[in-house]
Amino acid sequence: MAHLALSAIGQDRPGIVAAVTRVLLEHGANLEDSQMTILGGHFTMTLILSLPDPADSDQLDQDLQRIGAELGLDAVSLKAVDAVGAGGAEASHVVTVYGSDHPGIVCATAEALARSGFNITDLNTRLVGDADGDPLYALMLEVAVPPGRGDELADSMEAVGDERDLEVSVRELEPDEL
Repeated sequence: MAHLALSAIGQDRPGIVAAVTRVLLEHGANLEDSQMTILGGHFTMTLILSLPDPADSDQLDQDLQRIGAELGLDAVSLKAVDAVGAGGAEASHVVTVYGSDHPGIVCATAEALARSGFNITDLNTRLVGDADGDPLYALMLEVAVPPGRGDELADSMEAVGDERDLEVSVRELEPDEL
């Protein structure tokens, strides 16, 4: 079984997910993990999928390129990846950062987390406000923090907030029960 990563971006419109997943279904692909969202008016998707043997990944790529052109997508990329397993880093904390928009907010936050060995498992940003005023930059992250190191996370994020004049909050995630 082959594992593939599919990424696509294009001007948002109805039907993108339906068309792309139809092509995947026609090739027998199984969608194992996905993230889809709107970024700056563009629909984006990143998918991890499995393709049964003896599937033709070259033909799948050709069909995805064709449907991407029909949909007016700006880019479609299909690449082989190593077999994926369940798990990976499990988010334990949520960090939110707010402040006046200026370059370097994401970089400073990510560097502080990396220095401490904390893994970012999800990251979203939004610019909030109108063109007449100072826009507010909002950064939301889910972070995997080893047990007992939550205070270290809070301290490092507080330092970023102080250095960059940002409001920062850190909270522990409640475990999901299925």
